[in-house]
Order: sequence, then structure tokens, then C-alpha cells
Amino acid sequence: MSTTDTLLNAVREIEPIIRQYAPEAERERKLATPVAKAMHQAGLYRLWRPKVFGGFELDPVSGFRIIEEVSRIDSAAGWNLQIAVAHDMFAPWFGDQAAREIFHVDAIPVGAFNPARKAVPFTDGYRISGRTSFVSGAHHATAFIGFAHIYDGDTLRTDANGMPETRLIAVPASEAEIVDNWNTMGMRGSGSHDVEMQDAVIPEHWAAQWGPLEKPGSAYEGPLYRLTIWPAIAALVAPALGITRAAIDGAIELIVNKTPAYGAKTLKDNAVVQSQLAQAEARLGASRAFFFAAFEEAWQEAVAGRPIGVTLKGRMQLAMTHATLECAKAVSLIHEIAGASGIRDEYEFERHFRDIHVITQHGFLSASKLESVGQILLGLDPEWPFFRF
Repeated sequence: MSTTDTLLNAVREIEPIIRQYAPEAERERKLATPVAKAMHQAGLYRLWRPKVFGGFELDPVSGFRIIEEVSRIDSAAGWNLQIAVAHDMFAPWFGDQAAREIFHVDAIPVGAFNPARKAVPFTDGYRISGRTSFVSGAHHATAFIGFAHIYDGDTLRTDANGMPETRLIAVPASEAEIVDNWNTMGMRGSGSHDVEMQDAVIPEHWAAQWGPLEKPGSAYEGPLYRLTIWPAIAALVAPALGITRAAIDGAIELIVNKTPAYGAKTLKDNAVVQSQLAQAEARLGASRAFFFAAFEEAWQEAVAGRPIGVTLKGRMQLAMTHATLECAKAVSLIHEIAGASGIRDEYEFERHFRDIHVITQHGFLSASKLESVGQILLGLDPEWPFFRF
């Protein structure tokens, strides 16, 4: 049995725990501790961690499949999982000592990157201050990853081009405060609250130069890490796939058993319902296939030691955004099929609808990224800065 199959089986084994605590996550606006513990014990937070650090170092598509399966069970668990494993993909920028200390076998690294924090150098390192929004999974984190601009006192340090001197930093979770302000339409259980720091102390080696990756740490020389940040960004798509799968499966169960009020024909015998269900399945299947194919192509390039060019990066971004938008359309079709059942709390359709439309607003996946892809297709320089990485 492959490692991926073993991990998928592990997900199914903890499925009852994830389902049991899903309502609590939604109500409390954070992932329930027993779920985080179960995922940790199953090794799920180590999907993309190097083998020398106790990880599995899976290929991207295998990682997506596992996140997708968790998300099918519960969107909050899937979202928290992808956030944590995504931040492992920023470890290659750190030196070997920092990587060992931050991304150890029990680590759950999470974070957010905007706005950048303030880093003031002192004799033994940096004092970090600032508040960052959308820090999913903050309650179970061991470290917070993000950006910081270097300040000399109150003066921003700039480079020769007048740009802020930026570091990729890690801060122990014990040095930060969670600001309880995650009040949203959907994805409530993700616990994506603000995190604030006031003069949090980190050693100098926990602040890495930020820019296109030139020489990764010694644990990060395998093909996975040649894809740099792209698996991390793409991991955001996997929860959308899982949510859509759950919505379609739930719709089939509803259709088979429901006769709409004031009607004699069952939903199962309704031609419009049949057509909408087929359209939803096609949107999910086609977009999922495009998404996986784009990253399988990138993986093969990485295995062969070839650089990932901007054309392929554009295709990966297109597949990511396309899948997210198509999933939202598919769930909207399911919402129409469900009728009044789609707005009642005792069904999950209303949560699927809210969650998927929140995901479409993420800046790395939103329709606005299609503009940069179009620029690449036209031979123009794309505006999206991550194409440099």
C-alpha cells in the first residue's frame, strides 16, 4: 500500500471524530482541539515535511487528495490542514538550524503574510510587532510564519531600489496573542482570527532573506521543494474540491428521498434536477482533472530537474482559479436543487454554499488572478508577483 493510501485510510479512521466536532468548530469559530489532535496523531500535518524531519514529502497531487478528503468531511478541518502543510513549503528559505527548530516532527506552522510586521534588530535577534489578519488555525499553532519589514528604531530600512527590506520570519505561538474577531458568512470553523505581537523576541536565524529561492536548506533539495511556493498556494483549492464533493453527495441522497411540497413528482424524476446534478458533477470533475493535471506536469518537471517556467506557472494559476470558480458554480446548482432544504440548519447545504463562496474571495484564488494569466498568454509581464517564485 502506498503512503498516500495509508494516509487516506487514516483520514477515514478519524472521520467520526471530525464529524462529531464539526458543529462545535462552526459554533466556536475555531477548529475543535480533539480534531487537531486526531490529525496530528495521524501524521496529516507532515504531508509535505521532509522525510529527515519525520515527514512524508509527498508529491503535490497526493497532498491535495488527502486535504480534499478531510474537507469532504468538514471544511474547517480541511482548511486548517491545508494551511499548516502549506507553511511547510516556506521552510526552504530558512537555514538548517532554524528549519530543525521551527519545522520539527510535532510542528503545526500557520500564518498570514499581509500586512508585514515590524522587525527591530537587537543584539541577539529581532523584536517583532504588528497585527496580521486571516491566521487560520491559530489556536493550534506552534509557530506563526509571515513577513516583516526591518526598522532601525522607527525608520523603515530600504534597499537600493527603495523597497522595504523584508524578512520571512517565524515567531513561537507563545509570543503572540489571538484577537477574537473571526465573524464571517462562511468558513467559520477555520478560526481565521487576527494575531498580534508586541515586541516578540526571535533569534536572528529565525528571520530569513525573502526573494526568489536560490539555495534551499539541506533538507529541502528534493523535487517537491523545487516547486517552491506553488503547492502552498494550490493547497487552498483542495478544500473547495472536498466541499463540492460533499454537496453533490448530499444532493444525491436528498434527491432520492425527497418529494417537493405541493408536487406529485419526486426530485429523482425531475428532469431539471437531473440536468443540474449532472452539470454540477461535470464542473467538479473537469476542473479537478485540469487542476491535478497541471500540478502533475509541474511535478514531472521538478523530478526531471527542469525549471518551472512562467508559462507552466500561469497554467497552474489558471487551473487553481478555474477550479475554485467552477466549484462555486457547482455548489450553487446544488443549492437550487435542495430548495427549502438548502436553507435549513439541519442540512449541510447552506454551510456548503456559504463556505465555497467565502473561498472564492481568497486573494490567491479569486477571479482577479485571471488577468495575470491572460497577461502571460499574451506574452506580457504578469502583475502577480508570485510568478517570480
